[in-house]
Amino acid sequence: MVAKRIHFTAHGGVVQGVYFRAHTVSAANRHALTGWVRNLPSGMAVEGHAQGPEDKLNDFFKEVDKGPPGSHVVRLDKVEIPLKENEDGFRKVKSYESVP
Repeated sequence: MVAKRIHFTAHGGVVQGVYFRAHTVSAANRHALTGWVRNLPSGMAVEGHAQGPEDKLNDFFKEVDKGPPGSHVVRLDKVEIPLKENEDGFRKVKSYESVP
């Protein structure tokens, strides 16, 4: 299966203050994806990059769209972007942290 990298934004509803990033990291780890996730300063959205085989990404995004208990995703935007070489793991980053 061909690998892809997707920039995603989960818009709330409620996506901050409900362990959404931890839920996203756990889902990514279950599906052996690489990338990152962070809160957006607006307080109403979470964004990230996820990379891996298309079938694993599809399963991952079903979990992201559902979110953890207490969350409510109104819209999940996804855009394919160029692959990133030599990335290890999936991490939670701070909203103000620069992501290469």
